[in-house]
Amino acid sequence: MYSFPAPLRKLIGQLERLPGIGNRTATRLAFHILDENPDRVEELADSLRAARREVDYCSHCHNITDSDPCDICSDSSRNRSLLCVVESPRDVMAMEKTEEYRGLYHVLHGLISPLDDVGPEELALDNFAERISGSEIEEVIIATDPSAEGDATAMYISRQLKDENIRVTRLAQGLPAGGDLEYADEVTLSRALSGRSEVDK
Repeated sequence: MYSFPAPLRKLIGQLERLPGIGNRTATRLAFHILDENPDRVEELADSLRAARREVDYCSHCHNITDSDPCDICSDSSRNRSLLCVVESPRDVMAMEKTEEYRGLYHVLHGLISPLDDVGPEELALDNFAERISGSEIEEVIIATDPSAEGDATAMYISRQLKDENIRVTRLAQGLPAGGDLEYADEVTLSRALSGRSEVDK
């Protein structure tokens, strides 16, 4: 039975290891790379190597960066009284896209999940207390997902801050903009109800 040449099989296998990439997509991508201009393929390979070699984590906030501290931590125009705790660097990008938040971040690189044997020790919390202690931070915004893991992580962080004179808040949860009430599940409706805000008159 015919099979692809070994180098092509290896490329397909490596592409399949990427999240969300199945065998068919990996095969299609591999053939696209074979058909691509050799200079473009070299650029792709160089970009992969450079990203892996040059991108690291900020020693302050643990966000991805190619300089230490990162651009956000070293930006003197940021509001240093606000610290937003997020799960991943992708969440930082989501927050930044709103153009509403101008404070600092702390990236956890995960959430507490006892079922997956992920405890607080596995999260990037080694310098969290140090960042809070003696700093200008007045409010910590916990922006974890509205899930069991997100709730457990939020509770753990809020307990760590109970002796600090700091306001601890969590992002509002509930109905999405443009969503229909009749299609919302009970948990979403319950959170929307408990997190209701006053309407300006």
